Amino acid sequence: MKPEILLVLAPSNPPGIVEALEEHFVVHPIPMSDGMDRVAARLGGGVRGLVTTTQAGADAALIDALPRLEIIVCPGAHVDAIDRAAAARRGIAVTNAPGISAPDVADFAIAHLMAVAREIAKADDFVRAGHWLSGAMPFSTRVSGKTLGIVGMGEIGRIVARRAEGLDMTVCYHEPERMPDVPYRYFDDLVELARHVDFLSLHCHAGPKTRHLVDRAVLEALGPRGILINLARGLVVDEEALIEALETGAIAGAGLDVFENEPHVPERLRALTNVILSPHKAAFTVETKAEMLELAMANLRAHFAGKPLISPLPAVTAVGAAP
Repeated sequence: MKPEILLVLAPSNPPGIVEALEEHFVVHPIPMSDGMDRVAARLGGGVRGLVTTTQAGADAALIDALPRLEIIVCPGAHVDAIDRAAAARRGIAVTNAPGISAPDVADFAIAHLMAVAREIAKADDFVRAGHWLSGAMPFSTRVSGKTLGIVGMGEIGRIVARRAEGLDMTVCYHEPERMPDVPYRYFDDLVELARHVDFLSLHCHAGPKTRHLVDRAVLEALGPRGILINLARGLVVDEEALIEALETGAIAGAGLDVFENEPHVPERLRALTNVILSPHKAAFTVETKAEMLELAMANLRAHFAGKPLISPLPAVTAVGAAP
């Protein structure tokens, strides 16, 4: 008898995930937009595995609605939306796909920076609208040789730093504490880092301690020639303060892949021409999604075969705290 799996359907699912799961499991796909706990309760007590997404996660209500649940698999790096404490109380294993998307996210950060500084979208519009026939565009901003500040020197931040070094950029960083294995200049004060750099790129974790970490003071310190790149989470930036800074010229521009209330992006932000917007897709490459699917399947097969998991997360005793 194949184990039963509940699969949360969302745009971020790896292509082919349903077909891959159906080879080994009985699959119950449910859209992310549905009341997942209510759907789960109607499925009965047969579901032993849950495959979810970084956005959908698994709250306590969903976990409680699956009395035989043994494992939660997230084919993505972030598990903020999974109630790991609720899972731990039931002895439910949780796995994710750490690090796989880091190079793609780092590439996307540099792409956003280039797009904003060199005004690539504006240049495309300029040619398509026929304005080139009447004259040249204004000059844009050089990226190479400038100073980049990185907030969050985890795996993604470190790859961004290496990419920046390839562009002859000087790298600085901010973390709550200095990291002894990181060779770049450290700033314990984010405002001071913003004042020192040309560009600021965000790659920190989201949580109560980083909510609106980038506020009016940081944006003012970044200055009228500064550019902000946010590929972390929308709540890391005070979005209202950012919009005002972009509208008034307090900063030169921004590249944003994440927003406070996704997928709802404020009209004032969408109306600006000094910002590049993308729909939280930094990690969305064919290659990354294929590797994430492979890892998710490997974790599921290992669990139901009684073997060690490939990428287990440690159990927590309280939300966000390891035992």
